[in-house]
Amino acid sequence: MATKASEITGPDTICAIASPPGSGAIAMIRVSGPQSFSISEKIFSPSKKGLKISQAKTHTIHFGTIGDAGNLLDEVLMYIYKSPHSYTGEDAVEISCHGSLFIQQKIIELLLRHGCRLARPGEFTLRAYLNGKFDLSQAEAVADLIAANSQAAHDLALNQMRGGFSVKIKELRGKLIDFTSLLELELDFSEEDVEFADRKQLFKLLSSLKEEITRLIDSFSVGNVLKTGIPVAIIGKPNVGKSTLLNAILNEERAIVSEIPGTTRDIIEDTIIIDGVSFRFIDTAGIRKAKDEIEAMGIEKTYEKINQAKIILYVCDVSECLYDEIKGVVEDFKNHMKDTTKRWVLIGNKIDKLVSTPKDFRELVDLETIFVSAKRRENIHMLTSSLRLSVDEGQITDQTLVSNTRHYEALKKSLESLENVEQGFHDDIPTDLVTIDLKQALHYLGQITGEITTDEILGNIFGRFCIGK
Repeated sequence: MATKASEITGPDTICAIASPPGSGAIAMIRVSGPQSFSISEKIFSPSKKGLKISQAKTHTIHFGTIGDAGNLLDEVLMYIYKSPHSYTGEDAVEISCHGSLFIQQKIIELLLRHGCRLARPGEFTLRAYLNGKFDLSQAEAVADLIAANSQAAHDLALNQMRGGFSVKIKELRGKLIDFTSLLELELDFSEEDVEFADRKQLFKLLSSLKEEITRLIDSFSVGNVLKTGIPVAIIGKPNVGKSTLLNAILNEERAIVSEIPGTTRDIIEDTIIIDGVSFRFIDTAGIRKAKDEIEAMGIEKTYEKINQAKIILYVCDVSECLYDEIKGVVEDFKNHMKDTTKRWVLIGNKIDKLVSTPKDFRELVDLETIFVSAKRRENIHMLTSSLRLSVDEGQITDQTLVSNTRHYEALKKSLESLENVEQGFHDDIPTDLVTIDLKQALHYLGQITGEITTDEILGNIFGRFCIGK
């Protein structure tokens, strides 16, 4: 990129603690900027005599001590990274010290005293982006990688950080730029009635671009839930064992279990990782006519959470399950939902109490049904295996999954602009007006990778990073 970090962040040398808050065996302090080496030399005494940090080779590690005015503070390792071969693209050092909070704070104080300033959230990654180490979508993936709490989320973030998604967006922009250039050339020779851009080829290109962007937009429903966790709502009448089932799945006593109907009045959520995929379980209030205002609010939240869920576990007491009743409840819920593609699984609970075949057993088995004893934790593995199989392995490894809301919104706007282009040609709108929509589509795609951006967008993105990254 043409823009350099110093043009936005200034020529300052920044520092921050890069390891997690608190004390531990080891801590890491990061320094980046033009004075990284000169400042480090003022506080670091290498064990190797005559060594100067500024003259050391890049990507080397040096043992020594840190102190000030003859007062020894700690023995440390100092990592040297010379521009442009560092994370930020600038001269940088990383100090590995003992994890005492006192030592960490004192080293930061020494760095500040000798010319550093404290880094803002995400400023190291912002400098890396501004210095062309990676594009904006890759920079955002760094934060996603740090926040990943499952294998699926990790794989998505790592693939995006390594440029898998960026390649696709740049490919789309490249096709649009070529055709926009041809239309612009036509405008330059408008008086000669020359047509450089074949209209049949244009419509073919537009159709292809719309198809690819639509697929990326549609992938967001998968990518986002793999990133944040697949929401699973547990619903059913009071006292059918919803909270007991949640506890059994989580293998801990997370929800209060009671024989009193309506015990669960608020929404209880917790997360479990099954074979690398995160599932967010939501235990809801029992569905029945509320006896008081608080219970009514809980039941209302149940309906909200069901709409948010991707998978719905409908729990019933297997000895009391009636096919017509269950079918009626499911149909009623589907009538109130925007997304009718949610997966419904019937959980026939309390098999430990069965003394005879349940009523409507044949019809119940025809549904997607798993019979369990939540109390005894029987067949819970069948349920977790079923949930994991609901996620297609191909979806997780797809290199062009969209998992970022900002990217999703930009793609939708780009698609809308392309639809306007197509409609414009059908309506014989002048070429100069059509190119306005083409440029809009390019603009929105460029916002994803950062080829087109503003300080406001950068502040919003990097402000969500942790300090030290």
